[in-house]
Amino acid sequence: MEHEEFNQSHAHHDSAPVFVTGATGYVGGRLVPRLLDAGYAVRCYARSPRKLDTRTWSVDPRVRVCPGDVNDVQALADAMRGCRVAYYLIHSMGGAGKHADFARQDRELAEAFARAASQAGVERIIYLGGLGGAGEDLSEHLASRREVESALGVTGIPVTVLRAAVIIGSGSVSFEILRYLTERLPVMTTPRWVRTECQPIAIRDVLTDLVACLEKPETTGQVIEIGGPDVLPYAEMMQITAAELGLRRRIIIPLPVLTPKLSSLWIGLVTPVTPAIARPLAEGLRNRVVVTTDAMDRLLPRERLGTREAVRLAVSRTNAREIETVWSSAGVVPGDPDWAGGTSYQDERSVVIDAPADAVYRAICRIGGGHGWYAAQWLWRVRGWMDKAVGGPGLRRGRRHPEQVAFGEALDFWRVVGLERDRLLALRAEMKLPGEAMLTFRIRPDEQRPEARCDLTMSARFRPKGLLGILYWYSVLPLHHIVFRGMLGGIRRTAEKIHHERSPGIHAEGA
Repeated sequence: MEHEEFNQSHAHHDSAPVFVTGATGYVGGRLVPRLLDAGYAVRCYARSPRKLDTRTWSVDPRVRVCPGDVNDVQALADAMRGCRVAYYLIHSMGGAGKHADFARQDRELAEAFARAASQAGVERIIYLGGLGGAGEDLSEHLASRREVESALGVTGIPVTVLRAAVIIGSGSVSFEILRYLTERLPVMTTPRWVRTECQPIAIRDVLTDLVACLEKPETTGQVIEIGGPDVLPYAEMMQITAAELGLRRRIIIPLPVLTPKLSSLWIGLVTPVTPAIARPLAEGLRNRVVVTTDAMDRLLPRERLGTREAVRLAVSRTNAREIETVWSSAGVVPGDPDWAGGTSYQDERSVVIDAPADAVYRAICRIGGGHGWYAAQWLWRVRGWMDKAVGGPGLRRGRRHPEQVAFGEALDFWRVVGLERDRLLALRAEMKLPGEAMLTFRIRPDEQRPEARCDLTMSARFRPKGLLGILYWYSVLPLHHIVFRGMLGGIRRTAEKIHHERSPGIHAEGA
């Protein structure tokens, strides 16, 4: 994995743990193992701690995971107590709605964090913000990042701010947008922002800078703009990405009529990123985001990966299925909806499988992404297109690994909200629906022959919202017989094949 190549000197620092928020997110999930490599103990604060269960570093005795919400000042202060430095790596990305909503939420969370840090006696805060000049022309998205910088400093604790533009790494939202645009569109009509210059930075350089700030007291209270060695327009980044993907040069035609709203819809249709997330990103693309100060060279001097090298590394990690963290894992993971009260529908089907529970579980965990959904693939694709057309995630989010799943992970337009090895996988729908939907797989070993047979039950539950939700359920109900029956049959065949291939005397990988 990438952190194995991270080489940070082991300085003589005290034993106080480092506090990290956002450890379940893209950057935070990669920062924690780098901090451990550098010799630090780490205390993670997570709203959904179970997301960290599959991270190899979560069982390190130097890691402590504290559950809680950032807006709970007292709980946050209690969790921070004893830490001298705290990383703030939280950003809503506008997923909750209009700009005013997510900007206010980000500001209030940052202020709560600052108050809690003050109560806990934290001496320093480190924040990763967005690169871009000041002034009235700053996009709302980047302006919100500036507000967060100010909010973190309201109690007087020194804040070290690292400002980065496009972060390139396997699984990053920027790389996913670049990859999907260049893979799917040999000819692109694009907004004028493709000519805007930016200074991209590799994720490994961002992580190195974040850790280096701990070792360099002179970075305390500083605003440091960070970037790679290249300054280039977005159009050239697309061409570099196409070349590293082995594709011919893309034809890019800028059009002045494409507004940020239209751009976000266009990004939403072609990439795994929803329009709600793409909108603030598209607005920010009008700003030239390049390093304008010498703080990086003075305080964090070293060689950095160029854009081509960063894209090449991201492509190789993606192809090798060694994606350490992904952007879609961040955010709230709701549990099973409250089904009490109101109308709810259920479609439950079962099948007997001549294989043990672990083989069945492995077969279930292959659903989604490149492997598909075992049956009626054209129906799933149509449903994905429909979802993208109305602003949902569609099927393009895929999955991090072809066979392994983790709590909180996105599988196409589903989210893993329940996970018990060899027993259960529960998914909650994140597609646009007139209601709430769950898909649950339960495995029950045969009482007489648990080593060779089990029952698999698949339950689809739906709570409609209004008449439209009721009509939706009955409209898709006839398709369930095709889709669900086919899925169960595909899982059964795959599980029995896994069992057959490893017995007798053949041990399956990971068995």
